[in-house]
Amino acid sequence: MNHSFNRSPIVAALDIGTSKVCCIIARVTKEKRVSILGYGYKAAQGIKNGVVTDVNQATIAVCNAVEAAEQMANERITNVIVNVSGDRTRSVVRSSSISIHKNRPVGEEDVKKVTDKGLMKVNVEGNEPIHFLTMGYHVDNGEEVKNPISIYGDTLSVDILLGLYPRPMYKNLATVVESSHLEVEMKAFSAYASGLSCLVDDEKELGATIIDIGGGTTSIATFKNGHPVYFSSIPVGGINVTNDIALGLTTSFNYAEEVKNRHGCAFLISQDEQEIINVYPVGEEDDSNIKQIYRSDLINIISPRIEEIFELVGRKLDEAGYKNTASHRVVLTGGASQLPGMREVASMVLDKQVRIGRPRNIENIPQVLHNPTFSTALGLLLFAVNNSERKIVKKVNVSSNADGLFTKILELFKKTC
Repeated sequence: MNHSFNRSPIVAALDIGTSKVCCIIARVTKEKRVSILGYGYKAAQGIKNGVVTDVNQATIAVCNAVEAAEQMANERITNVIVNVSGDRTRSVVRSSSISIHKNRPVGEEDVKKVTDKGLMKVNVEGNEPIHFLTMGYHVDNGEEVKNPISIYGDTLSVDILLGLYPRPMYKNLATVVESSHLEVEMKAFSAYASGLSCLVDDEKELGATIIDIGGGTTSIATFKNGHPVYFSSIPVGGINVTNDIALGLTTSFNYAEEVKNRHGCAFLISQDEQEIINVYPVGEEDDSNIKQIYRSDLINIISPRIEEIFELVGRKLDEAGYKNTASHRVVLTGGASQLPGMREVASMVLDKQVRIGRPRNIENIPQVLHNPTFSTALGLLLFAVNNSERKIVKKVNVSSNADGLFTKILELFKKTC
């Protein structure tokens, strides 16, 4: 965290996305309350599908957003919590079990032993560990328990969730941050952060999937029993919809974005067949060359892409075994989730209860930030304040030597379990 003399620590979140870069600076009280001091957001450059494609351009965008936030907050930051996105985010679960001495309850040594055994199965070669979470313990294969200490039984098992991201892609992201004269203090998947800011406790406990629809990617995080159990993503987002409109209507990308925001909808209704929209053909700015189309023509371009997004998400959830969970509900967030009709199409395709998620778990959020577009950035603040992964995320230095990583994780896990 950043520190100010004789004052509460400062936390800075940096959300680097395909469409925008956002920095939010906040003060954290002893009671872990977050008070937002300043924010800045600028159009993204050098980012495609959540991945850095031009370090220099991306650095300029980050510097501009950070400078705007610093000026509003009247604070200088040196460390940030940064999001990790892109279609290569993934998670793996590893489980292990051990026998317990029959004449005594579970002790700390048993917890260490079963975790050590589970970590022996972790292979992160070529990947950067973004998250390391114990999903829960089971004694004698019974109900999940969050803390097995002092419970009697014959066997103890643990499930470990590891969030992974290709190391070269992460290094490019870290290079952008470092080139902006900042240090990555912590990192989190975008959908995980969005879940922290948008989901209520009951949703996280009973089971919910947050679907963060950004410009270039759609990120997924499933929560159950109060914690994440699955991470994934797909390389499709709001920009794909805009591209479809530009191609379908033979207009410019910028005008296609304007038409989408002004007239777009995810599904068709009868009135759309009468409403007329004016469209400027690409390269034409003269009103005499305006082309008129029915709104239904626009929606017939948009709707298949939106359905595809949720079909791909459904396939990911199905493969992971979470699509048909009875208590499961879906929360949509991210900038592209604001397109009218998204909730209805998601509900139809996924066959789930669906709502639009806005940031809600921070007090006194400025009105401009109380928007699905900023769910990830605000969630990063909550991740920093409440996260037990702090030591692991900050200190684990992944090398190509799996044994070296294993040893480091073991040492850090002792301090956090």
